Amino acid sequence: MPARLSPYEIMERLVAFPTVSRDTNLPLVDWVDDYLNSHGITSHRYYNETNDKAAIFAHVGPEVEGGIVLSGHTDVVPVDGQPWAADPFTVIERDGKYYGRGCCDMKGFDALSIWALVEAHHRGVSRPLQLALSFDEEIGCTGAPPMIERILETLPKASAVIVGEPSMMKAVNAHKGGRAFWVHMHGFEVHSSLMHTGVNAIMYGAKLIDWANKINADNMARDPSGVGALFEPPWTTVHVGQISGGTAHNITAKDCEFGLDFRILPDEDPEMWRELFLAKVAEVEAEMQAVVPETRIEITEKFGLPGLAPEHQGEAESLVRAITGDNENHVVSYGTEAGHFQTGGYSAVVCGPGNIEQAHQPDEYITVAQFNAGHDFMKRLLDRL
Repeated sequence: MPARLSPYEIMERLVAFPTVSRDTNLPLVDWVDDYLNSHGITSHRYYNETNDKAAIFAHVGPEVEGGIVLSGHTDVVPVDGQPWAADPFTVIERDGKYYGRGCCDMKGFDALSIWALVEAHHRGVSRPLQLALSFDEEIGCTGAPPMIERILETLPKASAVIVGEPSMMKAVNAHKGGRAFWVHMHGFEVHSSLMHTGVNAIMYGAKLIDWANKINADNMARDPSGVGALFEPPWTTVHVGQISGGTAHNITAKDCEFGLDFRILPDEDPEMWRELFLAKVAEVEAEMQAVVPETRIEITEKFGLPGLAPEHQGEAESLVRAITGDNENHVVSYGTEAGHFQTGGYSAVVCGPGNIEQAHQPDEYITVAQFNAGHDFMKRLLDRL
C-alpha cells in the first residue's frame, strides 16, 4: 500500500519546493500528481503559455455535480533580502510555530487539502470533493481564470468553493477586487530652461497621480454603501506605490514609469473604474501631444481581479459556518481567487488556517494550533461528505 502522509509531512514536501512566482512550479506539481496517482486518484493539469507552470486539479467521489472544491495556490513570494533565521524552504517547528515560506500563505492549507482528498478517496464519500491548486496567484491571481475554465470543461461542476487563504479559520464572505496598470509616460527632452517646448514625462505623469489623489478624496467623502460599510476603508482606493524617471534635474524627463492600482468594492463595476482611468489618460496624452505630437502614454494592464460579493444564504458560506460555528461577518480588503470562482458561477467563501499578517514576512509561520484547527476542519468536512 502506498504511504498515506500526514498533513504535516505533506506541508514539509510542498514547502521544500521554492515555487517563487517568477520560477517554475512544475516539480511541485509533479510531486502532487505522483502522490495522488499512487493512491489511485487521477489528476489533471492546465499549463501556462510557456509550459513552465501548471495548475493541478482532481476529483474524488461519485462523478456527479454538487461537490466541494478546496482551492489553493502553489506559488509563494520571494525571500530575497529578507532576514530569515533559517532556510526558508525547510519547515522548522519552534515555540509552537511552523516556520517556512508558504506555511501560512498557503502551502499549509494546500497540504491539508491534499490530505483530505486522499482520505475522501479511501474512506468513500457520497458527495464529491475536488482539489484545485493554481499558479501565479501572488502576481495578481492571473492563473486562476484559465484553470477554472478548464475545471468546468473537465470535472462535474461543484456547488461550493472554499479558498483557503489565511483567515484564522473564520468565514470571509467578501473582499475587494482589483485592477492594476503599469504606466509609461513617453515625453520629449529639452533643456529645462525651455521646458515649454518639451514634454516632461514626470510632470505629466504627476497629473495622473494627482487624479488618483482626487478620486481617493472624493470616494472618502461619500457615504459608504451597505457593502462598502463592511470594509476598512469603506471606499474604492487608488494607489501608486512605485515610480521612476528622468535623466537630470535640468532636462525635461523623457520617461516616467509608475504602477497604479485600484482596490474596488465588490458592489462596484471594475470596468467603470478602468474606463474612467483610461479617459483621464487620453486627456493627459492629448495635452502632451499638443506640445510634441510624437509623445504618448503607454498603458499595460497587469491584472483584473473581481471582488467577492456577499451571497444571500450562499452554500459555501453556510457550509463553513456550520463546520466552524462562526456566525460573524468577516471581510478583507485584499483580493483572492474566490472572486474568480464566484464569477465562474460557484458559491465561494474564504476560510483557511493562519494569520494574513504573517504572509510574505521573513520567518513566515503558521501556529501549530492553527494548523491543527485546519486539520480538524477537514475531518469535519469529510464527515459531512
